[in-house]
Amino acid sequence: MKILIISAFALLLSFSACKKSKSGGNGNPLPNVELKTRVVSSGLVHPWEMIYGPDQQIWMTERPGRISRVDPQTGKVTLLHTISEVVSTGEGGLLGMALHPNFSTNPWVYVVYNYGTGSNYREKVVRFNYANGALSAPLTIIDQIPASSIHNGSRLLITSDQKLMISTGDASNSANAQNTNSLSGKILRLNLDGSIPGDNPNAGSPLWSFGHRNPQGLIQVGDKIYSSEHGANSDDEINLIVKGRNYGWPNVEGFCNTSAEQGFCTINNVVEPLFAWTPTIATAGISYYNSDYIPQWKNSLLLVSLKASKLTQLVLNPAGDKITEAKDFLVNDFGRLRAICQSPDGKVYIASSNGSNDKIIEIAK
Repeated sequence: MKILIISAFALLLSFSACKKSKSGGNGNPLPNVELKTRVVSSGLVHPWEMIYGPDQQIWMTERPGRISRVDPQTGKVTLLHTISEVVSTGEGGLLGMALHPNFSTNPWVYVVYNYGTGSNYREKVVRFNYANGALSAPLTIIDQIPASSIHNGSRLLITSDQKLMISTGDASNSANAQNTNSLSGKILRLNLDGSIPGDNPNAGSPLWSFGHRNPQGLIQVGDKIYSSEHGANSDDEINLIVKGRNYGWPNVEGFCNTSAEQGFCTINNVVEPLFAWTPTIATAGISYYNSDYIPQWKNSLLLVSLKASKLTQLVLNPAGDKITEAKDFLVNDFGRLRAICQSPDGKVYIASSNGSNDKIIEIAK
């Protein structure tokens, strides 16, 4: 099997000098390690989500409607369930997934997918129960989210306070993002049974934040939630998600740096991104890395991208409210990259999204 070495001289897109590695437990800096890649599985079709499960298997969705488990050692793919209701139109289909954090007690698997046709194309979140290698007892958590062949968002996150966060795109209707009565262009927040938390910004509404175009990455780090978001012709973004706040789309792209944008931002209390890319890279899945296994990646968001076909390390400052450095890896090595997860011992797994013979790739030392 061919092993690719990730260059120590990966492309640097930084606006500050390189920071030293974090210290190890003895107070001394840990040395950088040489990284290698290994193809775990191939022959996949648009894998969209990966989660390293408590059973030491990689749980995966594929856009045509399949939910599988993948053995990270052997690469064996075991199909768990096919959702027959899924309709994969354009970028739509079976998308995000989340496992309950207390899986042994609550073996619940949440997925979000598109169904229907034409003007009735919609998105829903469904919870399955896992037992004996199978998924059953589907329960609809939320339904009637507008969908389209593009801009469906659809990353799921269960937070430390046991809430379900759902990213939704504007479903190719940009006006939806500023309409607080629409479920499109939002980060939504629900209880795990689908009810609406009493501390949401607007009583009786699942809305948590709005003004989003197409957020496809969602991760919690401590008390902070970060999202990656697709821009239009400019300004792909990394955002720090704040309760009840407006993220500007379609009136603002990226930072508030034109006179029209500045006026809108002031009136509407818009949150500017932590980081933005022009030209766009098509930001997708994100993870947070803080393991000693790869010390040079500690305290960083790891982002995969589609258009730019790369893995990007985004170093956070100690407070987690700024990105101080960006470094690129695996540029064009595996094509478009959609999903990322990591094992408890610090290995990182990424999935390509090229449409044929897609792969899961392990990054280890």
